[in-house]
Amino acid sequence: MLEAKKQGLVIYDLARDYGLGKAQKMFGKFAEEIGGENIIISAKYTPFTHYKKDCVRKSLAKDLADFKRSYVDIYWLHLPTDIDQHLAEIIELYKEGKIRNIGVSNFTLEECRLSKRILDKAGIQLYGVQNHYSLISREWEKNGLLDWCKENGISFWAWAVLEEGMLTDPRVKTKFSLMKFFMNRQKRKMRELYKVMIAVAKRHDITVPQVAEAYCANKGVVPICGCRKPKQVSELADAVNIKLTSGEIRKLEEAADKSGAKVLGADIFRMFVRKKRR
Repeated sequence: MLEAKKQGLVIYDLARDYGLGKAQKMFGKFAEEIGGENIIISAKYTPFTHYKKDCVRKSLAKDLADFKRSYVDIYWLHLPTDIDQHLAEIIELYKEGKIRNIGVSNFTLEECRLSKRILDKAGIQLYGVQNHYSLISREWEKNGLLDWCKENGISFWAWAVLEEGMLTDPRVKTKFSLMKFFMNRQKRKMRELYKVMIAVAKRHDITVPQVAEAYCANKGVVPICGCRKPKQVSELADAVNIKLTSGEIRKLEEAADKSGAKVLGADIFRMFVRKKRR
């Protein structure tokens, strides 16, 4: 966090279920120690069950206690369960000053349109959409969601831009046992893509992960990246300012499409979406 402050990276994306519930408490403690008054906090409500009165309010109260703050800068509805009811409560909290901006996460284009209509009626701008997006997972670009966001002045944030390590050093094999077979198999499909990424990296004197991060930034997307070391923080700060040429972007996308690599994306989260009650 000290390196992030030094690099001018001030947005932190958090959720109650990150780090087995410990991430937010640790963040609140360290943010206070380093002087976190200029930090922008992005937090979420994840509706694993159907809507219950005050469910968002109670969850946000715990978040604010963790952050040692009276408000959050950005608050996301993390899954599209009972959208109208959950957003109605989020709107109440917005009007009370406990939420500064409202976003939605893991939503389809139609679900985003519905959310925008609900917020428009309340006189509130939909701030952003936070979905899975990377060089090898561009579903939301191909189905029109990215263009819709740009047309409506809505920020698009991307999670898993490095695909759990698949878009990092091609020589490194994942050690996570449950994912090992799947991810290493996909990496073998990506040999030609890695060649293109390495060529782009050499041209700009950057790393392969920075190419993946820079790609997202050049597409007008806000890349969300987890950093465990100060070096990764400084590399991320550099990556978002790298300008790729249209030719480089085209070659990267062509190689990605030809690879046929599969990823474990938003479908995992959408398994938890509860169908609308009849």
